[in-house]
Amino acid sequence: MVEHTNKHVVVIGNGMVGYKFCEKLVAKQKDQGRFTVTVFGEEPRSAYDRVHLSAYFSGKTADDLTLAPVEWYAENNINLYLTDPVVDIDRERKEVRSHHGVVVPYDYLILATGSGAFVPPVAGVEKDGVFVYRTIEDLELIQSYAGKSRNGHALRGAVLGGGLLGLEAAKALLDLGLEEAHVVEFAPRLMPRQIDDAGSGVLQQQLESLGLTIHLSKNTQEITGGDCITGMQFTDGSHLEVDMLVISAGIRPRDELAKAAGLNTHPRGGIVVDNALQTSDPSIFAIGECAVAHHMIYGLVAPGYDMAEVVASQLMGVPKEFKPFDMSTKLKLIGTDVGSFGDPFASESDHRTIVYENKAKGVYKRINVSADGKYLLGGILVGDAEQYNMLLQTCKNKTILPPDPEDVILGFRGGEESGAGVTSLPDDALICSCEAITKGMICHEINENGHTTVDALKKATKACTGCGGCTPMVKDLLQSVLKEKGVYVRNVLCEHFDYTRQELLDMVKMNGAKTYTDVLNTFGRGDGCEICKPAVASILSSLWNENILTKDRAPIQDSNDRFLANIQRGGTYSVVPRVAGGEITPEKLIVLGQVAQKYGLYTKITGGQRIDLFGAHVGDLPKIWEELIAVGFESGHAYGKSLRTVKSCVGTTWCRFGVQDSVTFAIELENRYKGLRSPHKLKSGVSGCTRECAEAQSKDFGIIATEKGWNVYVCGNGGAKPQHAQLLASDVDKETCVKLLDRFLMFYIKTADPLARTAAWLNKMEGGMTYLKAIVVDDILGIAADLEREMQLIVDTYACEWKEVVENPELRKRFTHFVNAVEVKDPTVEYVPMRDQIRAKDWV
Repeated sequence: MVEHTNKHVVVIGNGMVGYKFCEKLVAKQKDQGRFTVTVFGEEPRSAYDRVHLSAYFSGKTADDLTLAPVEWYAENNINLYLTDPVVDIDRERKEVRSHHGVVVPYDYLILATGSGAFVPPVAGVEKDGVFVYRTIEDLELIQSYAGKSRNGHALRGAVLGGGLLGLEAAKALLDLGLEEAHVVEFAPRLMPRQIDDAGSGVLQQQLESLGLTIHLSKNTQEITGGDCITGMQFTDGSHLEVDMLVISAGIRPRDELAKAAGLNTHPRGGIVVDNALQTSDPSIFAIGECAVAHHMIYGLVAPGYDMAEVVASQLMGVPKEFKPFDMSTKLKLIGTDVGSFGDPFASESDHRTIVYENKAKGVYKRINVSADGKYLLGGILVGDAEQYNMLLQTCKNKTILPPDPEDVILGFRGGEESGAGVTSLPDDALICSCEAITKGMICHEINENGHTTVDALKKATKACTGCGGCTPMVKDLLQSVLKEKGVYVRNVLCEHFDYTRQELLDMVKMNGAKTYTDVLNTFGRGDGCEICKPAVASILSSLWNENILTKDRAPIQDSNDRFLANIQRGGTYSVVPRVAGGEITPEKLIVLGQVAQKYGLYTKITGGQRIDLFGAHVGDLPKIWEELIAVGFESGHAYGKSLRTVKSCVGTTWCRFGVQDSVTFAIELENRYKGLRSPHKLKSGVSGCTRECAEAQSKDFGIIATEKGWNVYVCGNGGAKPQHAQLLASDVDKETCVKLLDRFLMFYIKTADPLARTAAWLNKMEGGMTYLKAIVVDDILGIAADLEREMQLIVDTYACEWKEVVENPELRKRFTHFVNAVEVKDPTVEYVPMRDQIRAKDWV
């Protein structure tokens, strides 16, 4: 047991794990002054979040990534030395000496030196334009170099390494807008340690669709060029021309100080520690990526945090051991979820493997179950990792699987889940792996300490504050515990509004509030946040249908809505005119082509039967729309949480199998509901017969023709978690169909949570489809007439948002790069095209 009275603790390393140790020790000693703490860091800034380092290229600043400002150390009596690495450890005198000559004695020394980038011994790595990807300083160098020009064109870049860090670096190259971005991997697949061949194939397909070029089974022989890199030569004789290279081929533990001090180190690198994380010197501990515990180096932040907890407890006199840590991981790589847990490759011989693969949607799921089908052994998730946390806990706690094990990845097709979800887990199940918070700890905070909101639980336990992946489970557990206690659970918007979305919508309607300021001043408090602002914006649009950019509504919109266009990779925007039912005249097609040529736009025919135009500059958007509106185009609302398209087949107009005119009906429905704002986007389809060419049953609402009329389906979802729509009514005529859809859509708008698709809304609805039919078809609440009347108001007040912008000089001013921008471009300013523009011109 460690003595702990007025002792001096020195921490070498101020990364995430070093900071977490300080935080743990500060919390445990609680102003008792048992320890004086000194921290040495070699970087010029205090600890920051390396896990989300790639966010630096997508708008985050160094301050955004900071875990604690310098003031935090001073407030907690921690002496912090930045840009001053320790260069010598004198174990006999028990003191350390820094680069700047600072000598500090220690009673206990914590080595949190982390790891450095592994640079393979390839000829030419010393050339200009070759970088590693570990620190903010590295990112600043990459960003500066990427801003150079190659004969008036953007640079071509590559990443050496197709693992976790390599793909994060590849995202950085995409965000920097390079002309080409390549990933070079020695193994025959991406992420070879986490996912199998099939999962890697799906991931590769997703990454290639974003503009990355993947090179597998490539062994780099030489980096070519003079002083600066010009290419990569491979051992198979092939060559890749690039102007910059980011090396992300793995990590090496920083153990040089430990070696110099005579501590035991592993032959392959790393400081050897015991279960208490003590080195061969009992006064010295090692934590994080520099430590070899249980014969391995743990390269994730969660085990590093657990190590920090173990050592802080040891110093406080509480015996604790570091146990082998589960290396399951879930990440979002360039917009694609990737997760692996347990034994992903099923090394256990006696097992069964269940695989779900949907290449069209970029989803791959594999689970390995025991031969008797009772236990989950491990698995892989690509493209949709929403179930990751529950699957991980099911695996770790050996929870009995349902009779059909495939239900855990495909959903419970019998309607209700056979099991209690998170409530069925044991108390020691780990809910938050970053902070080692168990289900029992969260339940204790709810039951004993009265923390009954997610924000309160965050502050009390630090759950949800790391990667954030545990947040859905924490919410589910909170609601479950409160329901068990008989507490009515209200899903309030956020800390600024003590109301659900449904309650707030009703109050806004009754009080006639039409601006965000009115809503906030009347029903809320504070200044609002990024959760409630878009929700209120949606409510105001759904009720009053006024232009979203007028009054004080523009600042509360999502970023896409603020510009009435989707912001694309590279900083340009998309232009998506409405093409109701997919029907378009030759004259309009010609104008689309002319506009695309004039402004250098890339054109794409979408699955929703529209033509998207990509690569527009924000200052050109009003001019583009002016030309489109002149020939009758309207906004397609591709940027909004609103109706996108009503897809149709050709129906009886052309098809010999059609039984109804699906095109006309699709056009009528799209024109009726265009501009309708809702909690999430809406998609629809009308099929002219049961051959279902418009895929109506995968839509939020879909109509299929019959010999007697139309069948109405609702609450389908064709996203990453597909769900078939369910039958609402059969063989109804057009007028009845429209009435039912008016009621259904308005009921959804009034009662759904923010960002809930119709499928998710129905799944959480008490009574499910039976209840929804009773409301919409049978009108058991007597609100059908109100719902129809409210929908008619939206229809009657529709106005094309882009038409208003084009005709309104004040609104038009919003679409400029700078406040002092003028229409005529300054001839003295050189305009260098971004990669997307260059490609668009090549394609056109």
